[in-house]
Amino acid sequence: MMGVWILLGVAVLVVLWWITTYNRLIRLRLMTGNAWSDIDVQLKRRHDLIPNVVETVKGYAAHERTTFERVVEARTAAMGASTPAQRAEAENILTGALKSLFALAENYPALRASENFMNLQGQLSQIEEAIQNARRYYNAVVRDYNSLTQYFPSSIVANTGGFRPAEYFQLPSEAEREAPKVQF
Repeated sequence: MMGVWILLGVAVLVVLWWITTYNRLIRLRLMTGNAWSDIDVQLKRRHDLIPNVVETVKGYAAHERTTFERVVEARTAAMGASTPAQRAEAENILTGALKSLFALAENYPALRASENFMNLQGQLSQIEEAIQNARRYYNAVVRDYNSLTQYFPSSIVANTGGFRPAEYFQLPSEAEREAPKVQF
């Protein structure tokens, strides 16, 4: 009789552990989605600000059409990317196009002195910092989630529950990891 109680007690502990682990995986998966949503919001703010920057620079340097077109194309591609890997690649291209746009501004002292341009630069810098913070948080949540899906014995719960590792939001190379410099 004592053996039955011990076996029953062990079975209850295993079921409680299973439920707890499953719920932790659900919570981390939801946190991953929420963190991705935070990145998405910051990227949308960035995308919404870019037309204002382009229009301001256009007013001073209207003949630099190729640069403007590259920024607009990069913005469109970034807005259409869906997975973290696609988004990171598209955002990297957009960052390069923005660097070209701000480098172009160096040739126009009147533009650099424009209060509107300086305000847009400041807003873009703040957004870039917010994107970096959101990316850091997202990657930390993904790390915790992926760890739980791969550690034994929680990997058993993850595999039977259909939990798959999430993608990190990372930039492809060291040079591209640097934040765009928008200060003059």
